[in-house]
Amino acid sequence: MNTKSTTKGANRNLMGDIKRHRAFYALLILPVGYFFIFKYLPIWNGQIAFKDFMPLDGVWGSRWIGFDNFTAFFRSFYFTELLRNTLFYSFMKLIVSVPLSIILAVALYECARPRFSKLVQTMTYLPHFLSWVIVYGILLVLLSPGDGIINDIIKFLGGEPVDFLTDTKTFPMIVILSDAWKEMGWGAIIFIAALMGIDSSLFEAAAVEGTSAIQRVWYITLPSIRPVIFMVVLLRLGTILDAGFNQMFMLYSIPVFSVADIIDTWVYRQGLLEFRFGLATAVGLFKGVIGMLLLVFSNTLVRRVSDTSII
Repeated sequence: MNTKSTTKGANRNLMGDIKRHRAFYALLILPVGYFFIFKYLPIWNGQIAFKDFMPLDGVWGSRWIGFDNFTAFFRSFYFTELLRNTLFYSFMKLIVSVPLSIILAVALYECARPRFSKLVQTMTYLPHFLSWVIVYGILLVLLSPGDGIINDIIKFLGGEPVDFLTDTKTFPMIVILSDAWKEMGWGAIIFIAALMGIDSSLFEAAAVEGTSAIQRVWYITLPSIRPVIFMVVLLRLGTILDAGFNQMFMLYSIPVFSVADIIDTWVYRQGLLEFRFGLATAVGLFKGVIGMLLLVFSNTLVRRVSDTSII
């Protein structure tokens, strides 16, 4: 009897909280609906990965083939190359972009001129809102071997023009740096928010002790935002097999396929151009499982060395 009354009381309290905060719960309708429709419902169609999917037969009518789609991907001639390129670009973007975002956030936070800080902040945010089609056009203006600005400077100095976008040696550098330029400002937002939460009395005490700006950053600023840094790295590790389809699709070409073809571009060709939907779904499922395992492993590792974790 006591258990029933306790349950009823808890339910009443819950309904009372919902009524009191109904405006906040109403705001959740759109994001929850989005994730339910576009993230959770499609999981049902993940069974395509285990079938020889035929659009006319539908998901239920297609023939069950077990792990044949996974085997076809693992035995593909390009599997090693695809995995190598994907991991290379993902890790290099992580290694380059996150430190640059932290440096930018700290620089903006320490800047003593608010107008200049706002100007720099706006200019570094803007590239995030440019599509990779526009960025590709900018790169062509800068790097084109015929009349690109960079190559004009090289030729003016007596050097030979370089075709940056079709050279296997320079293409990876262009991919990594262009991604860092485009996303650095946007990635700094979360670090700036974390910096705003630092207790100002710490800096006041440091000023009394006569510490320099670099010492304040090293001993106060960075340790204070360390949990946020760990969290960002953890979340990035969960999508380590997403090397940036939109960017690579716009930049790559046949001469640089050996260093530019990643899992997502291969899936695009196999799934959409050759109508091998089962194979494309199997690769997507493989990426999801690997990302989940990496996230759990890195979360466990970080939890052992710090107080920060997702779970």
